[in-house]
Amino acid sequence: MPAPAKDTVTLSPAPTAAAADLVDIRTLVPDIAQDIKYAGHDNFVGSPVDGYLAPKCLLKRPVAEALARVEHALRATHQRLKLWDCYRPARAVAHFVRWAHDLSDQHTKAAHYPRLDKSVLLGDYIAPVSGHSRGGTADLTMEQCDDHGSRCKELDMGTPFDFFDVRAHTDAPDVTPAQHANRLRLRAAMKREGFKNYPLEWWHYTWASEPTPHVIYDVPVK
Repeated sequence: MPAPAKDTVTLSPAPTAAAADLVDIRTLVPDIAQDIKYAGHDNFVGSPVDGYLAPKCLLKRPVAEALARVEHALRATHQRLKLWDCYRPARAVAHFVRWAHDLSDQHTKAAHYPRLDKSVLLGDYIAPVSGHSRGGTADLTMEQCDDHGSRCKELDMGTPFDFFDVRAHTDAPDVTPAQHANRLRLRAAMKREGFKNYPLEWWHYTWASEPTPHVIYDVPVK
């Protein structure tokens, strides 16, 4: 979970999503697929995360507009995006850090970090300041749909979301050629609208022209 150095960011006093110019992607694409992991129990913490009061994808307005363009372009070939996380409140990141310090809580190890000791997650995989809190980053995958665009299935990317392992690196050598090709298809689709991939997480994309690159927010997702 990449982040800028702590001394390069400031916390916005914005009290609401509207004040932060964060918009719900579904105001632009009402039927975009999403499974907002941190609003429920299916995540590496194993419970709803602080700040997620609703399963919504919020993004800075121009970022949301760029993501909507990616979605509309994909639909021409019966493909779609599926969103797992977008804007992430600063309080959610603090929740992650508290969880990482609790080495007695290992109940998500098999699903999320089977080959790592939990003690190494903080710093290498969980940062105290997240780029998601700027509203310019999304975690997502791609789906292939039938000719009617109604029945869609996630492409096989080789690992699940938030899998803390070298196999989650976008160009990891130990995934199959088909899985790597799917990652490249996603990367190409996102790149066309100015999104850059974080090489250690195939699902992580940041808009290169994000509006507030040195400001993080803590308004709840609701």
